[in-house]
Amino acid sequence: MRTLLVASLLALASAPALSAEPAFVPVFERNFPDPFITEHNGEFIAYSTNDGPNVPMATSRDLVTWAFVMDPADATKKRDAMPTLAPWAKAGSTWAPEVMKVGDHWILYYTAAYRKQNIQCLGAAVARDPKGPFVDTSPEPFLCQRELGGTIDANPFRDRDGKLYLYFKNDGNRVRRPTRLWGVQLSADGLKLQGEPVDLGMTDKDRWEGGVIEAPTMVLTPQGHTMFYSAGFFGWDAKERFSPYAMGYASCQGPLGPCSDAKENPILYSYSDPGSTGCLSGPGHQNIFRANGGTFISFHAWATTRSCRPHRESRYLYIAPFGWENGKPAIAPSLRGK
Repeated sequence: MRTLLVASLLALASAPALSAEPAFVPVFERNFPDPFITEHNGEFIAYSTNDGPNVPMATSRDLVTWAFVMDPADATKKRDAMPTLAPWAKAGSTWAPEVMKVGDHWILYYTAAYRKQNIQCLGAAVARDPKGPFVDTSPEPFLCQRELGGTIDANPFRDRDGKLYLYFKNDGNRVRRPTRLWGVQLSADGLKLQGEPVDLGMTDKDRWEGGVIEAPTMVLTPQGHTMFYSAGFFGWDAKERFSPYAMGYASCQGPLGPCSDAKENPILYSYSDPGSTGCLSGPGHQNIFRANGGTFISFHAWATTRSCRPHRESRYLYIAPFGWENGKPAIAPSLRGK
């Protein structure tokens, strides 16, 4: 098993000695796949793929203690950030929500099942509050590459000059076609496309990617525009010891590429070392964000036992300090939930 790329970037006062604790432990041991985190008025809000509600939410004040946001009308139910789907969408497959504040409103970009065809497409819903209710009244998807298998995993991005962009994956593996990452400029209000989607030059050609690349995350780093992404089968294949899902990155010449994969990919992947660093199965669908004067990366990974065996059908939330070291991304030991 290859050595996991882990660099101790920040001294975490609350973290125990590495020799006594695994490198990565979840901060939220509930099913919370495809997590995205934003901050509003001193509170961190995390959104995830549907699990009951179309868009479940969890909140925290310190990034280590998390709880689901509950419905104010019924404290036994999770609050849904988007309780009513758009006319074009059908229930059951609302995935990978990400939000951005634009002016005085918040936009939730999401993936949902298209009623007219057996594919997934992107929607854009608007709210005045980051906890919703987000509303999308559009009769058709915001963006859908029908001829390429559909479109999933929207990632909004604001560049240095204030221009907005949206990144996504064509869902080619759904129809046995190649998968690629794409980008398109958005209007100033974030609710219209400015031009046609651009192929960023990133395909599923490398062996570790297993014929699938997805979950784009564009960020500005000391190196310029850098695209992080996930690749491989997201699930836990019964024939494999761990999920093959993993994380990589690429350097981009601008917000719409072209982008070139890093030679050291993948940078975060499954591993097993029950006696020392612990275990991780299928880390991916990352989100990189600023908080409390630092930079962090969130991602999900499958629940495992202490002996690195499958625990339950849940993907937990992980958060770790993130930085740039010797020209490469580095991920420190994760935060510890209380």
